[in-house]
Amino acid sequence: MLRGSCLCGGVKYKINGRLSGAMNCHCSMCRKAQGSAFRSRAAVKSAEFEFAQGEELVTLFESSPGNHRGFCRICGSPILSKFDDYPKYYGLPLGALDDDPGIQPKLHVHVASKASWFTITDDLPQLPGGPDVSR
Repeated sequence: MLRGSCLCGGVKYKINGRLSGAMNCHCSMCRKAQGSAFRSRAAVKSAEFEFAQGEELVTLFESSPGNHRGFCRICGSPILSKFDDYPKYYGLPLGALDDDPGIQPKLHVHVASKASWFTITDDLPQLPGGPDVSR
């Protein structure tokens, strides 16, 4: 089991399953939502994600059609992303986890729109756009 929480501790969740598809996203929306050069994220099956406390504190924002970013309305911490086209999966920011996720990002996506002031220095594959999400 993995645990995660927000900065203020009002939202806590559990994951009873494995994370998959870890990546670093450099799109402008992820940069703005994270306040950083990129967002490290993974996928989790929605059936394996459970709020332990504070679900009522999570506010969803539709950042693009069909993509909803959930964040704590008290401290602003990103909690999860929900996708209308993929309801069986959530996107999960790795930085909100309290435990070791057991995986590491395997690629960089949306590098065509990465921050001009950031240089990718690892040897992970870099995709100009998004990953192939067909399942």
